[in-house]
Amino acid sequence: MTIIKQEDLIESVAAALQYISYYHPQDYIQHLARAYESEQSPAAKDAIAQILTNSKMCAEGRRPICQDTGIVNVFLKIGMDVRFEGFKGSIEDAVNEGVRRGYLNPDNVLRASVLSDPIFDRKNTKDNTPAVVHMSVVPGNTIDVIVAAKGGGSENKSKFVMMNPSDNLVDWVLKTVPTMGAGWCPPGMLGIGVGGTAEKAMMLAKESLMEDIDMYELLQRGPQNKLEELRIELYEKVNALGIGAQGLGGLTTVLDIKIKTYPTHAASKPVAMIPNCAATRHAHFVLDGSGPSYIEPPSLSDWPDVQWVPDTEKSKRIDLNTLTKEEVASWKPGQTLLLNGKMLTGRDAAHKRIQDMLAKGEKLPVDFTNRVIYYVGPVDPVREEVVGPAGPTTATRMDKFTDMMLEKTGLISMIGKAERGPVAIESIKKHKSAYLMAVGGSAYLVSKAIKSAKVVGFEDLGMEAIYEFEVKDMPVTVAVDANGISVHNTGPKEWQERIASGKAIGIPVKTV
Repeated sequence: MTIIKQEDLIESVAAALQYISYYHPQDYIQHLARAYESEQSPAAKDAIAQILTNSKMCAEGRRPICQDTGIVNVFLKIGMDVRFEGFKGSIEDAVNEGVRRGYLNPDNVLRASVLSDPIFDRKNTKDNTPAVVHMSVVPGNTIDVIVAAKGGGSENKSKFVMMNPSDNLVDWVLKTVPTMGAGWCPPGMLGIGVGGTAEKAMMLAKESLMEDIDMYELLQRGPQNKLEELRIELYEKVNALGIGAQGLGGLTTVLDIKIKTYPTHAASKPVAMIPNCAATRHAHFVLDGSGPSYIEPPSLSDWPDVQWVPDTEKSKRIDLNTLTKEEVASWKPGQTLLLNGKMLTGRDAAHKRIQDMLAKGEKLPVDFTNRVIYYVGPVDPVREEVVGPAGPTTATRMDKFTDMMLEKTGLISMIGKAERGPVAIESIKKHKSAYLMAVGGSAYLVSKAIKSAKVVGFEDLGMEAIYEFEVKDMPVTVAVDANGISVHNTGPKEWQERIASGKAIGIPVKTV
């Protein structure tokens, strides 16, 4: 009989959450490094370089890979010969205390993103609890634990379909992936669950994302069963879509595709697909009664020698303090800019409040005239930082507010992650504005360009408050220009055609 103490479970969960906030799994880094070596699209290669550079910076500085430090998922396999000791509440209570301690650690504060009421009040719980906990009882005398932190950008792209038994899985995946856009921050991983019931298929997909990325090894040795053949087929065909890193067009959209199955009803074929983003965060540990479990840190030599720096020769420096509508209208799609000066921030909750205030004729807390807004919810700063990791959030969530902001506030440009939808693009074109894209998965790198930060509106919204950032050489790409041309449309189309015509060389299986 193994005795598991409450404090050991709490401490292990807290330590694991700190670990995954700043250490990428090494299998991800190795596969991403191979993708970087083989990438032929300059825009995609630059994006991957930023992600790799950000990753090593986070490992060195022990700060979050992404500003969205996720909602916590915990999977516990509890041995039948385990006895719990010193628990004052439930196992879930202990897990949540671990989450609380992990996210409020003063040496590396993580962003609290969880809201207590999903429908009405939507108030932040301030400590990222509760976690989503899954437990099963199995033979044995240990507790096997997987801890993951799932960001909203990738989780929001989850898909589910109840297929007819004769429907083709490959056809559905290839039809569905392009509809997901780039808000899930490719290159990443797709987890697919097939079978069981609706909720079981979703669980299978989520669980598959906890497995090691091994597509390189699979391609080296070749498939050994039909499921592995299917994984390779989907991997090759999804990458042939040309979506590429950050949706800019390129050779690598996915680093791996995982598939888990379960028996199902004869009339059913439930299929779930969940992406893991460029911040893919998960860790595994075992409690055996000997005390807390701590994961061995990786060696910094495991990271590839990729050091992204701003390209001052090819990129145009922009002074945000003197920016005009005419200058914004002159930017070209795909052009890289280095932003300098003061910008405002705001995301979902701030936009909704602005909308409500304008409808009531109330004065806004800040003047947006000739200003640029950055869609971001930063991590709180620690030590000498002016702000914590501050990467972009998915821009499409602000699409329905875009015309209001451009027409009624004097705003002239926006910065976010991934593509804009047709409604936003039409508004950008109408107002001769522009949308700029920052790289998702490079939050710590971006934060180094922020030289000062202060809350200037809606302080009660926490990380969703309106900040004013002063930046120096913050890297962005013109993703939608004043004529409504979107690189998220033109880039993937170009690279899909290149791959189909054989003008792009496939991904080599070269070791790093």
